[in-house]
Amino acid sequence: MAGSGGGGGGGDVDVDGTAPQRIRGALIDLNGTLHVGDTATPGSQAALRRLRDAGVACRFVTNTTKDTISNLLALVQGLGFDISNQEVFSSLTATRRLLEARQLRPFMLLHPKALPDFEGLPTHEPNCVVVGLAKEAFTYENLNAAARILLNDPDAPLIAIHKGRLFKEPDGLSLGPGPFVVALEYATGRVAQVVGKPEASFFQLALSDLGCSPGDAVMIGDDARDDVGGAQGAGLRGLVVQTGKFRPGDEAATGGAPPAATVRDFAAAVDWILAQNAAAGGVGGG
Repeated sequence: MAGSGGGGGGGDVDVDGTAPQRIRGALIDLNGTLHVGDTATPGSQAALRRLRDAGVACRFVTNTTKDTISNLLALVQGLGFDISNQEVFSSLTATRRLLEARQLRPFMLLHPKALPDFEGLPTHEPNCVVVGLAKEAFTYENLNAAARILLNDPDAPLIAIHKGRLFKEPDGLSLGPGPFVVALEYATGRVAQVVGKPEASFFQLALSDLGCSPGDAVMIGDDARDDVGGAQGAGLRGLVVQTGKFRPGDEAATGGAPPAATVRDFAAAVDWILAQNAAAGGVGGG
């Protein structure tokens, strides 16, 4: 059944009255869910070990565009999480694949720390605009240059690595790239192609990498719309954690069906998964 608030315990039936379906795979958000900045959320390292020990396959999906994947991985490993590079599926990775497949030359509105993930791509005479979390690089000069590329070439696509509205920093909520993408859409009359969460294709690619069908998987994240709403739109179940950017009432803002559960934190989400699997007739197993 759908849970709420603290302990995250699962019920004996799903919301439609059927027996719970065993969860074989989990897509897990990083910043805001496993950690907030350079601090792990309570009990999350031990909870991840319990989830793996139960036989639930894991992939870590992130829209983070303010740093390279290698630096992000170093951060979470330094916090005590046993996560390998092959287990991280990023919107940066998906965007690079898109640019290479379409042979595009990007004008990058992106944080300088993330630019190494795009090394080797041609950028002369840009024929597309790519927007991530640029922070200080969101200057009038840069935004105006991006708009001119789009206005001067009707075939130049506007590509949003993601369109997140806010993200959580240690001192509070900050603007994500979404407001700046919308500004470029408004100025140029374009509609951005979004690559990362909440796009169904992003979750589908991550599940393909995991070798799991949507009905056998769950998404755990602190963003009710981009993490949970996007995943549920792709056929997964979604768990909202009350950490990171979560604010009271967010669980009602998925843009679709309510989450399968709203739980205190990642450790409570793992409790919920293991309870669901126990009710389905075996923890984690096939």
